Amino acid sequence: MMKFLAKRRPMWQAAVAMLGLLAFLTTLSYFLSWLPAPIGPAAEQFANGSWVTVQLTLVAGSAGVVIGVLVGVGKLSRVAPIRWLCDVYVWVIRGTPLLLQILFVWLVVPEVFPESWQISDFATSVIALAFNVGAYNSECVRAGILSVPHGQTEAAQALGLTSMQTFFKVVLPQSMRVALPALANNLASLVKDSSLAYSISVVELTMVGYRVQTESYQPVPVFLGTACIYLVLTTAFTTMTSALEKQLDVGQKR
Repeated sequence: MMKFLAKRRPMWQAAVAMLGLLAFLTTLSYFLSWLPAPIGPAAEQFANGSWVTVQLTLVAGSAGVVIGVLVGVGKLSRVAPIRWLCDVYVWVIRGTPLLLQILFVWLVVPEVFPESWQISDFATSVIALAFNVGAYNSECVRAGILSVPHGQTEAAQALGLTSMQTFFKVVLPQSMRVALPALANNLASLVKDSSLAYSISVVELTMVGYRVQTESYQPVPVFLGTACIYLVLTTAFTTMTSALEKQLDVGQKR
């Protein structure tokens, strides 16, 4: 019984971190309102900006994992055009600044799609962030797949599993255990990278801090407060991913 609880403890840690993050976001406006100007009067703005930052991270991060898996598998494909396309995508994304990618999507989408298909600035940021983090995730996934011993694939095929079943039931689960620490690091970085969405007027945490600083001419308390909020957000996300690593026994010797 104790062994079972010990194994489940990491997921309790993740649950506590998630509930703590929700509690922090819910009560942030109330506690900030007690602070002196310029933070107190702008408490509601900081709370709303923090929610937008978390939403950007979760939506773009989830999409980035899907893109990373697809591209990571594509880079190992036996079909040359697919492999080349994935290689070019990763090469372009990793070789250009994220800010440039956000501006590119923001300016190109209105030119490519008709007016009836126009998307919001938030969705534009999600697209750019997802494709950016997806390129980095693909390298993590590819490295994870390559780390799975070939004997695992041969054993699965000997048991009668198809190539698709072998990949999804044998190779992919084991590869994700190896890739998870790097994927978690990319997610923590995404919390901070989402601040670049301010460049296209998305009112996230950094944009709020910039606006309050512009109105108050007090950059020190404003940006120190903004940095503290970012620290809480990144700590919550890293705690959740660390708990998931422990649950999967990542890096533990058998």
